[in-house]
Amino acid sequence: MSHVKFEHAGVQALWAKCQGRDPEQATFLQAVEEVLSTLEPLIAKKPEYLEPLQRLCEPERMIIFRVPWVDDKGTQQVNRGFRVQFNSALGPYKGGLRFHPSVNLGIIKFLGYEQILKNSLTGLPMGGGKGGSDFDPKGKSDVEVMHFCQSFMTELYRHIGPNTDVPAGDIGVGGREVGFLFGQYKRIVDRFEGVLTGKGIEFGGSYLRPEATGYGLIYFVHQCIKHAKDDIKGKKCIVSGSGNVSQYATKKLIQLGAKVITLSDSNGYVLEPEGFTMQQLEWVMDLKGVRRGRIAEYAKYSSTAKYFEGKRPWEVPGDIALPCATQNEVELEDAKLIIKNKVKYVGEGANMPSTPEAIAAFQAAGICFCPAKAANAGGVATSGLEMAQNSARLVWEPEEVDRRLHGIMVDIWKACMEAAEMMGKAGDLVVGANVAGFIKVAKAMIAQGCVQALNNKLLLYQKK
Repeated sequence: MSHVKFEHAGVQALWAKCQGRDPEQATFLQAVEEVLSTLEPLIAKKPEYLEPLQRLCEPERMIIFRVPWVDDKGTQQVNRGFRVQFNSALGPYKGGLRFHPSVNLGIIKFLGYEQILKNSLTGLPMGGGKGGSDFDPKGKSDVEVMHFCQSFMTELYRHIGPNTDVPAGDIGVGGREVGFLFGQYKRIVDRFEGVLTGKGIEFGGSYLRPEATGYGLIYFVHQCIKHAKDDIKGKKCIVSGSGNVSQYATKKLIQLGAKVITLSDSNGYVLEPEGFTMQQLEWVMDLKGVRRGRIAEYAKYSSTAKYFEGKRPWEVPGDIALPCATQNEVELEDAKLIIKNKVKYVGEGANMPSTPEAIAAFQAAGICFCPAKAANAGGVATSGLEMAQNSARLVWEPEEVDRRLHGIMVDIWKACMEAAEMMGKAGDLVVGANVAGFIKVAKAMIAQGCVQALNNKLLLYQKK
């Protein structure tokens, strides 16, 4: 699967070891390869960073467990649960839980690996982790989802805590699921503490947490637009997905005067030629968040919309493309369409939604490409703000949270630009995000030393 030929002997050996250890984990290896390819010049300049990079590619802990539960028919079902606690150099493990049939160890490792650098970029004290299950909440009753979440937490609770590991939501895990998970955790440990983020505002959640990933994405892309001395007003935006990230990215775009003309799900996409209005967006939010329906139903509601079954929205011309659905949804052929349609900006709202070939095509075409680990960091940033509020027993007003979120996204953009400049890759936000995120983690790992077992004793080794 390798697309890159590494020249640095240490990086080359590390990549060979990663491939040999987990050859079946294609998505994880894709994430590692992208990071190594951008960090190789840094390692050549600063060889002391090779050792923390080696450790960064192996999780501190991987937990796999059985999740038995009973459905509405009284039939026992069994799913598999995961929690990968990847790196705690900067703080407690932090990352979401994904409930989707595609979930496996490789997917969770890829997400956790990306989370390390993403969390580092926020400037908040958070390590990286991720978890989930191959459970599919689609088509399940509220009671079935509750039964599953309670069983999942009955095993997970022993591995997490407000100063150890703080999960959150992801695909398939929204406010309903977080509520059920938190309720079971509280019941087991008999403590009310900030062990999950994305909670309801009534029981320790933060204002703007649902909006944060989508809002943060637009704040980041807007910085790129302003840097190019361009204007977001009137820009036509091609958005994929119709879940949380897509919805709130669309909302912020409408507020800024842009036109969002597509939304999608796994079955197809809808085109709203003149752009979604706030009222139409609210209808979509109800469809996906309450009725849990398919985006095709929107075309029956709106007389101006068209639905395209089995297609992706990248064939539609526009100015800004925002893949907000899932990993690897933008392949090379999709990228060619986006380039042909003269899109100027691509912002990743989902985790690693573009393949390496697609990213290379965007960059070769001169498109401003905003990678996920920087552009979609608003969600975990606001989770960090929720953790801070929980620790202080405070609730900040929405305006305060939004101000802090906007500041964090601007700071991430600046850090990426400065790191890219330092590496001689001015404007390359992929290089900038990886380098800026990694250096902070690497310095912390070096300072904390390498704990290794020798003769049944723990020795602290730190290279002088």
